[in-house]
Amino acid sequence: MSIEFLQTYLPLYFRGAGYTIALSFFSIIFGVLLGSLLAVMKMSKKSWLRGPAKAYIQVVRGTPLLVQLFIIYYGLYTMNIELPDFMSGVITVSLNSAAYIAEIIRAGIQAVDKGQMEAARSIGMSHNLAMRQIIYPQALKNILPALGNEFITLMKESSIISVVGMRDLMFNAQVVAGATYQPFMPYIVAAVFYFFMTSVASMLLTMFERRLKQSD
Repeated sequence: MSIEFLQTYLPLYFRGAGYTIALSFFSIIFGVLLGSLLAVMKMSKKSWLRGPAKAYIQVVRGTPLLVQLFIIYYGLYTMNIELPDFMSGVITVSLNSAAYIAEIIRAGIQAVDKGQMEAARSIGMSHNLAMRQIIYPQALKNILPALGNEFITLMKESSIISVVGMRDLMFNAQVVAGATYQPFMPYIVAAVFYFFMTSVASMLLTMFERRLKQSD
């Protein structure tokens, strides 16, 4: 790898990395919001809420992200709905991630000791109030490491959006490969970028987990 190669194409890799990080960040936020709703629906005693949530989670987890990307990206196009590529990518990855996050949140809520709810109800708290002030805070603390891992996974899996021309890190690596006629080195550089991003995210997650343990 020459100095000239780095000077010429590194800015392209950095732009792609920024796109990837931003897409993963917004996708995890919207995924948590939708996943929280799905988790509550799935745990509901009402079948008309529980049924659709179960169906959604089952379908999304049972189909490839690539297929979901094609359905959403080209489906919006056939309905004459034109969205920026970045927004289309966020929608696709968020809808996919929400199904997995819903299961993480559901497991976190169910892991809280049932005695917590019984104690809250015994002092006169309503079910909803107990969930908001007692159960959810404890569940959130339990699932934060899993949510962090989901974010790291998203950064890697989001590379699939390059197949529809979204200018993420993988797409820019393909551009460099085409411009230089080198089918190997551009992807090695992309792999280094992905490794660096996920390593930094893992390090920050570990530091945050240590702070949580200290607060205990």
